Amino acid sequence: MFSVQLRFPDATIFQFPSFTVHRQPQLASKSSLVSLSSSSSWRRATASDAHNETSESLERRWDSLGFNPVKTDYVYVMKSSEDGSFSNGSLRHYGNIALIPSAAVLNYGQGIIEGLKAYRKQNGSIILFRPEENALRMQVGAERMCMPAPTIEQFLEAVTTTVLANERWVPPSDKGSLHIRPLLFGNGPVLSVTPAPEFTFLIYVTPVGNYFEGGWKPINLVVENVIHRATPGGVGGIKAIGNYAGIMKAQTEAKANGFSDVLYLDSVHNRYLEEVSTANVFVVKDNTICTPALRGTILPGITRKSIIEIAQSQGFKVEERLVSVEELFDADEAFCTGNAVCVMPVDSITLMERRENHKESYDFRAAQSSYCRVDYGESRFVVSQQLYSALTNTQMGLTEDKMGWTRVLLI
Repeated sequence: MFSVQLRFPDATIFQFPSFTVHRQPQLASKSSLVSLSSSSSWRRATASDAHNETSESLERRWDSLGFNPVKTDYVYVMKSSEDGSFSNGSLRHYGNIALIPSAAVLNYGQGIIEGLKAYRKQNGSIILFRPEENALRMQVGAERMCMPAPTIEQFLEAVTTTVLANERWVPPSDKGSLHIRPLLFGNGPVLSVTPAPEFTFLIYVTPVGNYFEGGWKPINLVVENVIHRATPGGVGGIKAIGNYAGIMKAQTEAKANGFSDVLYLDSVHNRYLEEVSTANVFVVKDNTICTPALRGTILPGITRKSIIEIAQSQGFKVEERLVSVEELFDADEAFCTGNAVCVMPVDSITLMERRENHKESYDFRAAQSSYCRVDYGESRFVVSQQLYSALTNTQMGLTEDKMGWTRVLLI
């Protein structure tokens, strides 16, 4: 367990050039517009710029948290230099950002995202879960997208600084968590298809509750057999920003038909399981837990990796391999994992009649005879609940961290 102590004396926000902490008191710009153009002049925020929300109103907010963005106090920004290195990162007042119309991220989608959470321990301190894994994954994604990336040390410093600056937005341990969203994108101008000349690393945070409405209760999935999330040789194995817009059509139709989310198949054989929209998938049979192998089209989820290690430590046999859709019929249980959903049991999986093309909308209610459904309710979700408890107890500091996965931030 790694502990970091960072304080903000005299309401001063720190700046971090070349990994050194410097105290530079300076008033922040009162403008809420944050410019990301090459010629922008930046000034740091101070604690006096925090949004005027009382402790009482925050307490009320905790009881109604969903998975929607909330305006917090500060963002962290760091820009690349000509040689591709990042430096001089600092906190800015939360607000809008300005991009030039020719920015690479707007024209060609040159950008990636990350996602992790901070949890409030029962003693009031804050805990991060495996943030170095997110730093490593961002570096892998940046290399694939022809972008420079912050070093692991810079990434961890930025996450720590942002969380502590927004400490009052971390919910109580039984109310939710603080979602941390690092972004890396090309803000420099381009016209031809070419990497941007300048990049921005930005982190914002927002308090969140459960990803799915209804809290931790089993979800109902539908198998999508026309629209595919990723293809071999593409960017399905990284968190490219364009990966998510392409699945919105299938997800929207699924929710309109009463399903929680979509389970996607591989694009070559249209037979093997890949992912749910924002989560990895696992199938349980007896003492064996199977999950699709990472072959470039599946995101290497950090929750996925953690659950595999926890399951193995508990005596389960874990197989990473091709998992056919037919195996769903013989499985005892199924569940999903991800930063947003944590570990979510699956109540049912529905396989629909194949459509001819993606332009056809599928009306489930008008085609009751052309589907089959697998129900897992009789399993009582024993395995997923067991793994969920083990993971969340570690994430929230309720049990000893024998894996060395957590970082405690001392306030």
